[in-house]
Amino acid sequence: MSEVKRHVVTAEESGMRLDRWFKLHFPQVTFAYLNKLTRTGQVRVAGARAKTNTRLEAEQEIRVPPLAFDTRPADVPKGDVKPLTPQERRLFDSMVLYEDKDIFVLNKPSGFAVQGGTKTHHHLDGLLMGLGAELGERPLLVHRLDRDTSGVIVIARRRSIAAALGKLFATRAVKKTYWAVVKGVPEPPQGRIEVALIKAKGPEGDRMRASREGEEEDEQPAVTFYNVLDRSAPVAAWVSLKPVTGRQHQLRAHMAHIGTPILGDEKYGGLEGLPEGIDRKLHLHARRIIFPHPREGTIDITAPLPEHMLRSFERLDFDAGRFAEGQA
Repeated sequence: MSEVKRHVVTAEESGMRLDRWFKLHFPQVTFAYLNKLTRTGQVRVAGARAKTNTRLEAEQEIRVPPLAFDTRPADVPKGDVKPLTPQERRLFDSMVLYEDKDIFVLNKPSGFAVQGGTKTHHHLDGLLMGLGAELGERPLLVHRLDRDTSGVIVIARRRSIAAALGKLFATRAVKKTYWAVVKGVPEPPQGRIEVALIKAKGPEGDRMRASREGEEEDEQPAVTFYNVLDRSAPVAAWVSLKPVTGRQHQLRAHMAHIGTPILGDEKYGGLEGLPEGIDRKLHLHARRIIFPHPREGTIDITAPLPEHMLRSFERLDFDAGRFAEGQA
């Protein structure tokens, strides 16, 4: 898209929040990016400025500006996007868990950013740009993982597939399971965390925290189910996490909120009192994803644990092979 587009809210979308509407129609737009677009007045609803939590009404017109991921970066001249280098090709191929003519499912390494930033020049989206030079159409991100979270991530090979998957990811048709190692042992061993989150700025960058009274207008509802799979009490526990919503840092903020931050999480207290012999890396892994294929059938992919978590499992006497695929 290289020009302003205008969309009309349907009757079915009446009452939907603007951020959820964007997640449905433009899954590549992050909440932070949408917040910037609304803050600067580039996105408008019924001709007026809007917030990310604005409730839409049927027949309203939404102004959508040209989006950054649909244009080339300013420092990349048109026609100057090069195919992947041999090293980049090896990296991409090493991540592929599944591929067909419509999608890739990758196992993203911990520490590898999904998208670029001011100080981030090596990232997955950059690989997709180079891959697009080879394929003739740039593959698109459908969802995201934090830089330090490893595991399954889905890529659409074409825009039409990205749109179809975006609608799925905006519903509960996509099932995600994460594995984490947390400090201490959650009580009770199984539970539901329903704590709305709000973004807060701090010396170490943006982080999410539980919203407080009077902040309801800006809060993001967030729900996570957790289940303790094993424990090395009182030091640590291995937990399965199943997010119902998909907020930024949701799992990290929720586990910290109940007093058991994820090991290695520098933003949410996971480095304090780190057990001896445990790597200072985030112990959060997108283990499994299940979703309807846009054409037919169901995709069910499990990603193997990263090396630093395998070492921690051995150190804490957790059996990574205890559960067959699909059991936890």
